[in-house]
Amino acid sequence: MPRAVYVLALGIFAMVTSEFVVAGLMPQMADGLNVTVGQVGYLISAFTVAMSAGGPFLTVALMRFSPRTALMVLFAVFLAGNVLAATATGYATMMAARIVTGIASQAFFGVAVSLCATLTRPEVRGRAIAVAMNGLMLGTLLGLPMSTLIGDRFGWRAAFWTINLITVIAAPATAFGIPRTARPEAGVGFRRELVVFRKPRLWLTLSTSTLVIGATFSAFSYVNPILTEVTGFSTGTVPLLLIAYGAATLVGNTVVGRLADRHTAVVLTAGLALNAVFLTGFALFTDLPGPAVACLMGIGLVGVTMNPAMATRVQRAGSPGPLVNTVHSSFITLGVIIGSSVGAALIGRWGLRAPLWLGAVLALTGLATVLPDLLRRPASPVRPLPAPRPEEHAPRVDA
Repeated sequence: MPRAVYVLALGIFAMVTSEFVVAGLMPQMADGLNVTVGQVGYLISAFTVAMSAGGPFLTVALMRFSPRTALMVLFAVFLAGNVLAATATGYATMMAARIVTGIASQAFFGVAVSLCATLTRPEVRGRAIAVAMNGLMLGTLLGLPMSTLIGDRFGWRAAFWTINLITVIAAPATAFGIPRTARPEAGVGFRRELVVFRKPRLWLTLSTSTLVIGATFSAFSYVNPILTEVTGFSTGTVPLLLIAYGAATLVGNTVVGRLADRHTAVVLTAGLALNAVFLTGFALFTDLPGPAVACLMGIGLVGVTMNPAMATRVQRAGSPGPLVNTVHSSFITLGVIIGSSVGAALIGRWGLRAPLWLGAVLALTGLATVLPDLLRRPASPVRPLPAPRPEEHAPRVDA
């Protein structure tokens, strides 16, 4: 595995930590910006919408550059946005900062995943994506509690400065870790990538990713109030459970990465089916601490951990280029929006168990979008070269 794949994980870790930081510091930021907690909540929504809508456009603007140069530009934009957030004195400035960092984060994901395809052989691309996506899992496991702890101890601005420090470390590591000669695969370009969006199969594949993540975030978005108000855990216990959840995502991501290349459709089918089971179990046994925690850990194992398999499937249906991968990230973000927003609407009418039932329905719907691939005769992603004939090894003799 090239070292560049590992340094990409560090950059993704910085991006994900920035995405989650507001969620852990809402009361402090509301006081510091002199706004309500509800208005701070809009900063989370703005970041997510900016990722989904703006990321692909920034990716298109950077496609004329090499992947290494594009990543450096994205680090610079991301750093500028977080410096603006750390120094913001008003709500409007903070909103602008979150939009800038959201757009840069999404484009970074797309270029990074595309670069994994460029730097590795086709038969290990899923594993490479899993290594890079460990930055996402570690952002959930370590980034959120770290930024929350720093914000509680030293103020919410310190949390943003910490993210800036991580960025300053990640950018030069990426510059030295990625070869200057890294280029997209032959035939991958803006026009070529636009053409692949005509394929119905690509849109079906993208919808699967939306449903996988939507199912997971229907539960994860409201896991704190569910565990405290329905299951009965104390507020001090929930962070420990979230750390365990993050550890489960790290394990699941590693396992999926090992299987994603050769068994893509099978992995996604099993993941969606198990997620539907765990979400249904969580909904049925929410008031029982043991089964509820077991189901939560199960969701961690088979939820966002499907990312390597989803990315591998999208690259095969479309292309390994940065635009396709960034649009894929936008569809993933759309799943977050659907899971959290529809879940919020259902809570008001049917209570805190409703998002869990929503997640189960989304997972089953996603299962239907994978079945065509599962029923199609599997084809090896890499065809071995024919063995050379004996005479090909003979030395050439010129007349």
